[in-house]
Amino acid sequence: MKVSVCIFLLSLAVADAQWYADVGRNVMDAGRFVKHAAQGSWDMGRAYFDMRDANYKDADKYFHARGNYDAAQRGSGGRWAAEVLSDGRENFQSGVSGRGAEDTLADQEANRWGRDGRDPNKYRPKGLPEKY
Repeated sequence: MKVSVCIFLLSLAVADAQWYADVGRNVMDAGRFVKHAAQGSWDMGRAYFDMRDANYKDADKYFHARGNYDAAQRGSGGRWAAEVLSDGRENFQSGVSGRGAEDTLADQEANRWGRDGRDPNKYRPKGLPEKY
C-alpha cells in the first residue's frame, strides 16, 4: 500500500512539474507572440507612412501588400497584427469615407496576398522610387 501511495504521489509530482514546464513554455510563446505583434504593427505603420511619403498614383495596393508581408514575416503575432490592423482600417474607411466596396475588396485582396507571404511587388506600380 505504501509503495502504491508513493508511486501515486511521485506521479503527481512529475505531472505537476510537467504542467509548470508547459506553463513556462506557453508564457515564453505568449511573450514571443506579443513581441512579434508589436514588431508587425511597426511594419504596418512603416508601410503606411511610406505610402503617405511616396504619394504615388496607384501605389496603395503595393503598400497594403508590403506592410502585411513584412508583418507576417515576424510570425503568428505579426500576422495577427497585420490582419487586425488591415481589417480595422478597411472597416473604418468603408464606413467613414464611403469608399466603394470594390476598392475595399481590392485592398483586402492585396492585404491577404502579402499576409500569405507572396511577393508584394505584384502590386508595385511602374516608376515607384526604389527606396520603397
